[in-house]
Amino acid sequence: MALKICQLCTVDFTLYHFLRPLMHALRDEGHEVVGVCADGELAARVRDEGFRIETVPLARSSNPLRNLRAGIALHALFRRERFDLVHAHTPVAAFVGRFAAAGAGVPRIAYTAHGFYFHDRMPVIRRQAHIAAEWLAGRVTHTLLTQSAEDAATAQRLGLCRTGRVFAIGNGSDPDTFRPAHAPEDRAATRAALGTPGDRVVVMTTGRLVAEKGYPELIAAMRDVDAELWAVGDRLASDHAPGLDDAIRAADNDPDLKGRIRFLGYRGDVPDLLRAADIFTLPSHREGMPRSIIEAMLTGLPVVATDIRGSREEVVDGQTGLLVPVNDPDALAEALNALISDPGKRDAMGAAGLARARAEFDERHVIARQLEHLGLRTD
Repeated sequence: MALKICQLCTVDFTLYHFLRPLMHALRDEGHEVVGVCADGELAARVRDEGFRIETVPLARSSNPLRNLRAGIALHALFRRERFDLVHAHTPVAAFVGRFAAAGAGVPRIAYTAHGFYFHDRMPVIRRQAHIAAEWLAGRVTHTLLTQSAEDAATAQRLGLCRTGRVFAIGNGSDPDTFRPAHAPEDRAATRAALGTPGDRVVVMTTGRLVAEKGYPELIAAMRDVDAELWAVGDRLASDHAPGLDDAIRAADNDPDLKGRIRFLGYRGDVPDLLRAADIFTLPSHREGMPRSIIEAMLTGLPVVATDIRGSREEVVDGQTGLLVPVNDPDALAEALNALISDPGKRDAMGAAGLARARAEFDERHVIARQLEHLGLRTD
């Protein structure tokens, strides 16, 4: 039976970059799909693909008054639209939206946790507050999906879904978009456009320019690493985590680092950049199940990542890459140097990662699992 489904997230960045494949799959099944998020230019791009997008005053903020306004707007929207299913994503939209949906009488409420906000290194009181918020919203949640198996086990242990319907769906990307280079000329052209010599080892990272992505440690590690770093990403207007202005200025003022660390900003050619790089790194402090690592593995790159939930489910330490402790620039530099000095190891780990990513992290399989767990197949 075809349903009317709301895909809800806080900002248009999430809708455009992460939810579009799921929305297309739902539409292909015959469902009516409506995206709901804060307004922004990326929302318009999703509209251009034929989806109706409704905007509400959601913000990545813990401000109670802002969230109350968003909740009131969502409640009115849900009463008017009479969705069969509200599927929420991202912390603020998921918390406010699930209560709004329950109050409006939406018959089914699902939540995909793209990595719980709380983690073991968070101060205890703050961590318990976030767990309590997840538990409260779980009282009105019918199905809870997580990307990592570790998060699913945590959700079950803490009772974060009242029905007990908790499923790990994994994460994935498109292997047709993220694939190894077909010919050396592909790498050469991208490097030439950036002024990077063909024989220089390139380490690449992608992620928002916030400290919790591990940039301060990575910049420090690069002082002891003979390679060039491509840092791809920007800081979102909605980011509240500490930024990197001081660290970036310090790198720009360091004669040794200035020519080797390249902050490339937001790019639309990430697959080409990955194909022109040699190593991928993601030294984050907290993740859900990062897509950037999957994209690097699909491109055939070895990965150096921190030993945190999600990342350690993707990277097999010693086989597809190396895992290092959080906030440890020395260990990060040592791992990067181990791969920089051994091209054979890079190639072997990259090949193993490619095979693993194709088998485990194809986004088509992830979407299929979501449709199955939510009972949204119409055939």
